[in-house]
Amino acid sequence: MSVEPFGKILLGNVEDIRRCHDAFQQQPVDLDLSGTPSDDAPRCQKTIAKSVTVSGPGTFFGKAIRTLTFEPTDLEGWWFSRDDLSDDCLPIRVSIRNVWTTADYVSNIVLRSGPPNNYVRMVEHIVALKLGSDVDSLMIRVNSGDPPLFERGSLDLVEALDAAGRVEQDRPVRFFTVKEKVTVANGDGRSFVTFHPAVGPQPQLTVDCAIDFPNAIGRQRIKFPLNCEHFRRGAEARTNSPFSKMLFCKTVGKLFADIRNLGYTDKNLLVAGRKTYYNQPRLIHEGKSLEAVWHRAVLDLLAAIALLEEGRFVGHIESYRAGHHLDCHAVRLLYKRGLLTPFVPARSPALSRGGS
Repeated sequence: MSVEPFGKILLGNVEDIRRCHDAFQQQPVDLDLSGTPSDDAPRCQKTIAKSVTVSGPGTFFGKAIRTLTFEPTDLEGWWFSRDDLSDDCLPIRVSIRNVWTTADYVSNIVLRSGPPNNYVRMVEHIVALKLGSDVDSLMIRVNSGDPPLFERGSLDLVEALDAAGRVEQDRPVRFFTVKEKVTVANGDGRSFVTFHPAVGPQPQLTVDCAIDFPNAIGRQRIKFPLNCEHFRRGAEARTNSPFSKMLFCKTVGKLFADIRNLGYTDKNLLVAGRKTYYNQPRLIHEGKSLEAVWHRAVLDLLAAIALLEEGRFVGHIESYRAGHHLDCHAVRLLYKRGLLTPFVPARSPALSRGGS
């Protein structure tokens, strides 16, 4: 078994990863919530008790109002249904198998199934709720492939699911982890994601996430166990953009349809200049905004992990300067290499000795 702190390498160069991992370890932790408890592990799967609807301006067509409807379903897993398309288009399962692209200039996860027009863009901020809530089965009806934007990150969606209530289903919740510690790195050796197997008597997911931007966002790092409280905190974090990209979108970018019609504003987007923010940042801790790293950890990273279709991932994840493309490629490699396995709780010493 490897003695390296990053374990078995699935993609990347060992020397590059070693340097990258050293930089990650040397970066200070801005907020460490490791001592806070996880939620009790659920036993039975759940769906929502009633339908709820949420609307907002479109992400890629900001002048149009887009609507999401969360509905109960007997289907296992999370699904998107394009109600504006013909009956030839079946619902799209939230699964790494259905990731079409992670896009380019406007980085986002796009899911597609069947015909080319049966797709939904910018799904990560919705899909992340699959891990951050106790809802295992959900039908999400949409009236286009362009989801709505909100001024409070994904908090509107969290509150909608809360208002929908819950119904238990006659299926057990299944937990999966990795068979061994593994790392996936970008080809430039500047970012990585490491998965650690779950240990202990209870299924738990913990995250150590760090980012490093050459602007006002700078270096940020948080550590936390996933629970409803921490997810709700991170769900308020908005997507961030450098001021230079925002300027491009408002000038040269107007030549391109998708960019010209983007629904981003200074209220639903955190805009960072070289030395300062151009609007008010959120999630301040000890005088420093951690909005960008909360967004990265909760609404981006966890969205990719939620693409595990068989159940919930547990273990420990370290993420350093990663993004949608690396996240999704890492999950894809876990499948291709057969590295996912059902979580088996560790027995306590007393039980191992035959004690009560």
